[in-house]
Parts: sequence; C-alpha cells; structure tokens
Amino acid sequence: MSLPEQPASFAFTPDFRSRTDAYIAKYPEGRQASAVLPLLDLAQRQHGWLPRAAMDHVAELLAMPVIRVYEVASFYTMLNTEPVGEHHVQVCRTTPCWLRGSDDITKACEKRLDINCGERSADGKFSLMEVECLGACVNAPMVQINDDFYEDLTPESAVEVLDALAKGETPQSGPQIERQTSAPEGALTTLKETS
Repeated sequence: MSLPEQPASFAFTPDFRSRTDAYIAKYPEGRQASAVLPLLDLAQRQHGWLPRAAMDHVAELLAMPVIRVYEVASFYTMLNTEPVGEHHVQVCRTTPCWLRGSDDITKACEKRLDINCGERSADGKFSLMEVECLGACVNAPMVQINDDFYEDLTPESAVEVLDALAKGETPQSGPQIERQTSAPEGALTTLKETS
C-alpha cells in the first residue's frame, strides 16, 4: 500500500479560520491546546482528510508540539490521516451491533462496494472501515456514513442505503425500520394509560 500524497502546505480558509478562532476562544489562557480535537475536525472537513501539513498547522495555531497533535489524530477513528471516499462508511462492531448482525452488514457492504474494510473504491466514491461504539446501541446494528447514522439495519437495507448514495440520492438517515428515533419497536408495552 502506498502512502497518500501529502500537500506541501495547509492553511484554513477565512470561513474555517473564523471557526477555529471561536473554538480557541472557549478555553482560558494557557489551555488553548484543549481545542485540538475540534480544530482537527475542521481541518479534515476543509481538506477531506488530515494530511501532515494540516496537523502541523493546527499544532502551530495551538502552540503545541506536533507529536501531541499526531497522537490525537491517530487515536480517534473519526479522524482520517489517509484519504477516504466521498461516502465514508463506518460499520459499528461493538457488542450490541455485533449481537444484532454487524458481521452480516460488513459482508454486505464489502460485496456491494467491491472493497474490503480499510479500502477505498477505485472511483473514490466510497471507503469502508470498522469502528468501535458509535453510541446508537439501542438501534443496533448501525453504520455512520459521513455525519449521518443509519440504524436498525439488515444486510438488505444497508445495500439500499449504499445504492441510493451511489445514485446521488440522499437516503433517509436514522432507523431503517418503523420506529420513532430510539422508541421501542412496535406498540407501547408500558405507560399505556394517562392519568
């Protein structure tokens, strides 16, 4: 596997720079390094992934050693130090999702996208990875695609979401079954009477 081509430099655009300033201002003098995670997120949103130049720029803005910024960027799966697809598919593999079929969701995604976990499609449209808990355990199994959660998936409904994205459509995020947010499936079983 070849390393991604690194840009020679990085700077926030004026819009993103005003947002970085707002994050930095939230922290008391001497504690600006606390803004490292939101600044890395902004750099990734601007560039699409986090090249070394972006991490160096964040370190400079926050007066942090660059190694500390690299440590943060390499720790969190939500930060990508290599290019990802236009649709970055993250399959939750933690116990609730696993118990409810995340292995089958992963297999369906790999088959539909013709890539393995950790890979990006040849056209750059999709990338696929497995991640730990995404925090929607009650609606397991689920995937996160970019900033959207797709929950209560079956292999078939996961493929339907990918098909819609491939066609340029915006599939409905949230539960993929008849359920309101994280309410119980089906009818109420408790608290049926009003007083």
